[in-house]
Amino acid sequence: MAGRTFPTRDDILAFIEDSATPVARRDIARAFNVRGPDRAALRALLKQMEDDGVLDRERRTVRKADTLPAVGVIVVTEIDEDGETIAKPQTWQGEGPAPRIYVAPGRRGHPALAPGDRALARLSRSSADDGYEGRVIKRLGLEEAARVIGIFRKKPSGGLIEPADRRRDDGLTVSETGMAGARDGDLVVAEVLSRGRRPGGKEAHVLEVLGSATDPRAISLIAIHAAGIPTVFPDEAIAQAEAAEPPVLGDRVDVRALPLVTIDGADARDFDDAVFAEPDGDGWHLVVAIADVAHYVTPDSALDREARRRGNSCYFPDRVVPMLPEALSNGLCSLVPQQDRACLVAHLWIDGQGELRRHRFERGLMRSRARLTYEQVQAAADGTPDDTTAALAGPVIQPLYGAYRALAAARARRGTLDLDLPEPLITIGADGRVAGIGPRLRLDSHRLIEEFMITANVAAAQTLSDRQTPCLFRVHPLPDRVRVEALNDFLAPLGYTVRKGQVITPRAFTRILDRATDRPEKDVVHQLVLRAQAQAFYSPENQGHFGLALARYAHFTSPIRRYADLTVHRGLIRVLRLGAGGAPDTELDQLGEIGVAISSTERRAVGAERDANDRYMAAFLSTRIGARLTGRVSGVTRFGLFVRLSGSGADGLVPISSLPEDFYDHEEATHCLIGRRWGRVYRLGMAVKVDLVDADPLTASTLLRLAEDQEPADIKQGGGDRRDRRSRGLKPARSRPPRSGRRR
Repeated sequence: MAGRTFPTRDDILAFIEDSATPVARRDIARAFNVRGPDRAALRALLKQMEDDGVLDRERRTVRKADTLPAVGVIVVTEIDEDGETIAKPQTWQGEGPAPRIYVAPGRRGHPALAPGDRALARLSRSSADDGYEGRVIKRLGLEEAARVIGIFRKKPSGGLIEPADRRRDDGLTVSETGMAGARDGDLVVAEVLSRGRRPGGKEAHVLEVLGSATDPRAISLIAIHAAGIPTVFPDEAIAQAEAAEPPVLGDRVDVRALPLVTIDGADARDFDDAVFAEPDGDGWHLVVAIADVAHYVTPDSALDREARRRGNSCYFPDRVVPMLPEALSNGLCSLVPQQDRACLVAHLWIDGQGELRRHRFERGLMRSRARLTYEQVQAAADGTPDDTTAALAGPVIQPLYGAYRALAAARARRGTLDLDLPEPLITIGADGRVAGIGPRLRLDSHRLIEEFMITANVAAAQTLSDRQTPCLFRVHPLPDRVRVEALNDFLAPLGYTVRKGQVITPRAFTRILDRATDRPEKDVVHQLVLRAQAQAFYSPENQGHFGLALARYAHFTSPIRRYADLTVHRGLIRVLRLGAGGAPDTELDQLGEIGVAISSTERRAVGAERDANDRYMAAFLSTRIGARLTGRVSGVTRFGLFVRLSGSGADGLVPISSLPEDFYDHEEATHCLIGRRWGRVYRLGMAVKVDLVDADPLTASTLLRLAEDQEPADIKQGGGDRRDRRSRGLKPARSRPPRSGRRR
């Protein structure tokens, strides 16, 4: 680089960022040909950049302040849906959120890292995204006291806890004084105290005994406690809920004459929205009545503090962990039929094309005409009403569908993202065991309610933003361009491409989804498009909702089960002067931190619900060990293939050790495992036949093996070029002859 001029700050930062290895001061001097007296000027410049917070010094090297060092302490935060261990730096002083660190699998025989664990790791930029890859050098102590849930096994002296978390394969020893009355086979919650004497071992004491692990109800309890979801309400909150009284008309608008109906799933336990529609010229007048939770849950009360802490209700196949005590969630706030209920009413007027023209909010008193299920309503609309819907079919149900058709046409014109991903319906029998698993039907009646709720949510967001009142918006940002590029890389061989302009629109993805309809790869395409999307969250800073193609959107329609909706109700009550219970200044000032907190509790709930479903599916499959099943590869990782089974929708793991013997490279961009020697390619979406090796509801693990008569994987020409694979940043993993029945 001889002949280069003295470097600027930007030159130095660019050089450091482009370097594949840590950069020392002498490396910068050599790269820019800085000699003699200029070296003092370079040292002064680097010192000034350190003082300005642009550079950080580490011994003899320097790095950008918003990047991670080559070696640092990491804290494991989660295990993602693909089984990858995700961590964060223990300290982070850069702008914006800390980068994600993907932790490479540990050495064989060493316990896997679990959430809360710390480690000293070698860090390097990930080739797939803006994150890092970490390789553990040394395990450190826990970041803080960690809790685990597992089965207690009595030993001659003390006991042992077998963790229910499949990501923890290290047992926890319990002393005689730490058993808390636990008996052999009990499901317990324990606190990890310290590392034990054995390598990788830990000690714990029992905090709570949940009951026998053989009880079918233990399945959801494991998911609930593993996620740290609160299950017990404070006495003061319960007392406030039970002291609540039925509403009276007072200053409310009387809407009890309107034939409002609730439409929910057959297994719904609370009803927070009711609907009505009638023709209005060439358009429609819609009424969406929502439970007036703000009437009962006042700001900074014991009820309010607990609701904010929980953030949302959590739904499991056999139970609900509610955001509000049952006296409210299943009582005075639930819009049960033939009972007076306090409500917030959204009057919505749409034209014949489904466009929202005007709206009005009022506080009312309603009386639901009927509690209907999606199946009942759909059957009535299709001409086969039952005893309940016969009298409602013409005057109530048909107008609802008329308004829905207009709203659906408006949605299609906006070009919204309409992902069709199968959702399992797990049916629990009277004995608490899984009676059956199948796909959850998606009917026009589901879409009807969805469109009515979206329209009411839009009206709420417009009202608050037009009046310049702070609001918790439901934000769904534009997808990251790196993810879109990765999606294109995978879809291109299948003949799909996301058309990219200056701004990516939902319609660009919709075109792909439409093309995939009725094609074998449909589910995989929908899954990949979902993965390319950003995660939605709550924020007082409006960024629009990409998926719905809406400029302003807020959650208003489910205040029984979402705290975000309660804040929107309070904002409307305040700005429209609808009585007591409006948002105080202190709450409006805290919307930013509230949004962060309830976005986190929402992710916690989704993870726990998925975990419970996985455990129920494993319990269902545990009676079919050895069965030959079919499915498609739903995930590709460096340690194996995830296969989604046909019919049940359960996911199982085919460990890389059970694949035909070879060294396999993990190609993240195209979601493939590629054999170096024989060129076998296992890719996302492949149809496969598998044998069920094991299914354990305790750990939610389902272990599969490719069937012996499985058709061969794709063969990649030139698959043996090892150097070419390394140059493309592929991650190696070795397959060994399988060990029958061993869970990894």
